[in-house]
Amino acid sequence: MFNGDMLRDAIISAANNIANNRKQVDDLNVFPVPDGDTGTNMSLSIGNAARELENLEGETAGNVAKVAASALLRGARGNSGVITSLLFRGIANGLKGAETVTAENLKEAFRLGVEAAYKAVMKPTEGTILTVARVAAEYAEQAFANGADALSVFEAAMEGANKALAETPELLPVLKQAGVVDAGGRGFVVILEGMYSVFKNGEMIESAGAASTAEESSEDEWESRNAAGEFETEITFTYCTEFIVNRDETITKEPSELKSFLETIGDCVVVVDDEEIIKVHVHTDHPGKALEEGITFGQLVKLKIENMRDQHERAKHDSIKKAKKAPKSESREETFTPVEPTKEVGFVSVSAGAGLEELFKDLGVDTVVSGGQTMNPSTDDILRAVEATPAKTVFVLPNNKNIIMAAEQTIPLSTRKVIVLHTRTIPQGITAMLNFDPEADDDTNAIAMAKAFESISTGQITYAARNSNFDGKDIKEGQLLALDNGKVSFTENDLEKCMLKLVKQLVKKDSSFLTVIYGEDVTDEKAAEIEAALNKKFSDKLEITLVNGGQPVYYFIISVE
Repeated sequence: MFNGDMLRDAIISAANNIANNRKQVDDLNVFPVPDGDTGTNMSLSIGNAARELENLEGETAGNVAKVAASALLRGARGNSGVITSLLFRGIANGLKGAETVTAENLKEAFRLGVEAAYKAVMKPTEGTILTVARVAAEYAEQAFANGADALSVFEAAMEGANKALAETPELLPVLKQAGVVDAGGRGFVVILEGMYSVFKNGEMIESAGAASTAEESSEDEWESRNAAGEFETEITFTYCTEFIVNRDETITKEPSELKSFLETIGDCVVVVDDEEIIKVHVHTDHPGKALEEGITFGQLVKLKIENMRDQHERAKHDSIKKAKKAPKSESREETFTPVEPTKEVGFVSVSAGAGLEELFKDLGVDTVVSGGQTMNPSTDDILRAVEATPAKTVFVLPNNKNIIMAAEQTIPLSTRKVIVLHTRTIPQGITAMLNFDPEADDDTNAIAMAKAFESISTGQITYAARNSNFDGKDIKEGQLLALDNGKVSFTENDLEKCMLKLVKQLVKKDSSFLTVIYGEDVTDEKAAEIEAALNKKFSDKLEITLVNGGQPVYYFIISVE
């Protein structure tokens, strides 16, 4: 059996192990486009759980698993991070109320984790992390049936995971062609190896400092930004007070009662809850009263109180110094200040680039989350943006297929009604906004907006991040990549030729509009040259619009409708 402290150390060890090996896992990605790589996303996600666990001591295994799962969910980035969080969510359910980890509840934890992950994925693909986790659970089940103890059950799970990982190329031809195993599956095995080091030898794998300080927990960023007083409005209350309540199951009071009380002593109140915790944010002149009320709901953890007036003054001086040194092109950091709903419907969109942010806001988006390809925001990033949107119902536009799952995790966490539209590209997000009807109800709008954006053809021109043989195509690092609705279509060395060829491929007989969004690595002069070439070739049948999006990674994003 493993007690709570051992489980805590095992999860921290797992976080350190994936952080130390994240580049190795990243390098297994076979898709040559620059992206939010698997190892990085998994590392940042479970790293959020490790930070929550560092100060826990003497807790039961069940409580440790609850804290880890809750933190991992909020820190989840990308599909691999979300799936990892769901696996741990199921594991927490399997250990619910348990003093220790036994052979029986361990095999049950693996089973529930796999069930949770498979249910969350709309179209589960075998040969991925899902397969690796499922086979691990099956081996754990068999070991328990054979009378194994907890350590042997865990060892069996690892054996199954490694066996399944080795077989992933046989299930996914793209892996076999590239000569690699699945990145997410490998990441899961690395996590298990980190845990096993504690369970088997009592040795925690130490961090080698692989995680970038620029990629620290978004929750820490939220706290520091709020504490610094980066607000557009006048500071009414002095103290930004934040804490988490570990809910006491014997207490029957509802979190809404805590929210109502906090509203009488401050503003910017956000109370987000799930089965395990209540997360609280409030601006008040009486932080002690907030803490006293919070403790009537359970034990308080992760308390933070900051004097916003003092921090605001210091932040202003720092910002002035930074502005003098920074190049004009440096983008600002968004600040999410929780607000009360003042209207019925609002919008959150994910995008990168000042031009795209301005475009989405012109279309009616309230809050823009900075992110996209290579910069997958966490569930908590998106949740904070939702809470900063002054609406009862908030539509979320992820605009990237690797952000959709993280966005969906905000639905049970938010104080608002959240509707996540499965926009996979920037043009789809733009089209969704253009088709919003303020007179229609939420469900009608969700259907109409989805129908509209699914009809849009999206082209993207980027560069190959690595040498690859993808879908039968030999691709060299640095070559231009043309993507036709998310799929690699061809490579090219000349930007103008690449654009003309891709547009010709995207345009259909009934196409009428072409929108070209150019990124930060394309000069205005080069964009104008390409616009002229497009007009020369397509102006007889297409209305062409050129937009400076300022986005990274993609030289051009193309919308054809």
